[in-house]
Amino acid sequence: MFSYPSRVFFFEEMAEDGKVNTPVPVEENGVKEENGSAEAKPSISNENGESSEVSAAAAEKEEDDAAKEVAKKKKKKNKSKKKKEPPQQTDPPSIPVAELFPSGDFPEGEIQQYKDDNLWRTTSEEKRELERLEKPMYNSVRQAAEVHRQVRKYMRSIMKPGMLMTDLCETLENTVRKLIQENGLQAGIAFPTGCSLNWVAAHWTPNSGDKTVLQYDDVMKLDFGTHIDGVIVDCAFTVAFNPMYDPLLEASREATNTGIKEAGIDVRLCDVGAAIQEVMESYEVEINGKVFQVKSIRNLNGHSIGRYQIHAGKSVPIVKGGEQTKMEEGEFFAIETFASTGKGYVREDLECSHYMKNFDVGHIPLRLPRAKQLLATINKNFSTLAFCRRYLDRIGETKYLMALKNLCDSGIVQPYPPLCDVKGSYVSQFEHTILLRPTCKEVISRGDDY
Repeated sequence: MFSYPSRVFFFEEMAEDGKVNTPVPVEENGVKEENGSAEAKPSISNENGESSEVSAAAAEKEEDDAAKEVAKKKKKKNKSKKKKEPPQQTDPPSIPVAELFPSGDFPEGEIQQYKDDNLWRTTSEEKRELERLEKPMYNSVRQAAEVHRQVRKYMRSIMKPGMLMTDLCETLENTVRKLIQENGLQAGIAFPTGCSLNWVAAHWTPNSGDKTVLQYDDVMKLDFGTHIDGVIVDCAFTVAFNPMYDPLLEASREATNTGIKEAGIDVRLCDVGAAIQEVMESYEVEINGKVFQVKSIRNLNGHSIGRYQIHAGKSVPIVKGGEQTKMEEGEFFAIETFASTGKGYVREDLECSHYMKNFDVGHIPLRLPRAKQLLATINKNFSTLAFCRRYLDRIGETKYLMALKNLCDSGIVQPYPPLCDVKGSYVSQFEHTILLRPTCKEVISRGDDY
């Protein structure tokens, strides 16, 4: 690297009397050397004859102005950052839930602590580590639960007597599809919308062309499910416009809450059922001047839930005397109760709308080409999730009833006809999905409404 010496120029200073004084050496950078000492102030005049002190002041002013401009821009940026909040849900809902939570973390459900022999789990570091490993799965099911909460909130606001049941179901299902960003088998509806009326307890949804209308005096069970990657949220509530039915609704709501409270790791299923029945049958309801003792429907149950499997093998009874099997860590359960003014016993009746491919079915040879084709459609669109005839119509299937019957007769697909108590009775239902986490119990689908 080369260094260059400063060039030195000599200027003659003029005395006041016009004589020339001794030359003064001035560095090129404007620092005057006089008697061997350097002065701090520059003394070269610029082209306009102004001293360089003025130009330095001007330069300083320019720097200040530039700094102020930068500060203003930063403030504007900060303001715009503050304004950029997560979007609010529209009415009717149209923004996917994933966009409402840009962080990707969805709200936790209601946490209930374990009791008695399981108290130690709350503070166990080992159990906490197990939960950290499962966080992505927990987040998926919480997203599905948030979709459920927002959809049911919207449906409650628009449901009224006089609505066509088909319109009600399609509005609900289309809202779920938007909010969950339906994507094949990765995200979507977990099973058909159950909207069973009065003495029909479960598994009824309108088939295409059905003209059933919701009435003021109807008791409707709205049971629908959402899923992300096959992790299902199964949750239901009852709608009754006439306040006369309120004690019936309260019976099933409180019985469901009791079942949730009693559930836990190593709890026997029969003990949960006994607690539910005790609460349920403490209620009575007066309908049109006649008093009815509320009954638990003894052949309807809650159930364990697996991935892409709505009924995973364990049943949670809603009466005493059930099985001794225990609940286990990491299991999902749908705790649901049915309160009836009838016999408290259901049977299959009416036209079938719900179907589901059997979870454990192997390869079964089919002779009918149309049945093979329909099975391929079911595998692609639903796999082992439940579906209904309207869903087949929606994806363009026509004239499929014979093929569907063939699949049912072959044992590949299981039909689920409506389940009915005695005609003229009324049934109410409430249901939540719970997760038995290693450290606590999470009521995944809990909301402000129930």
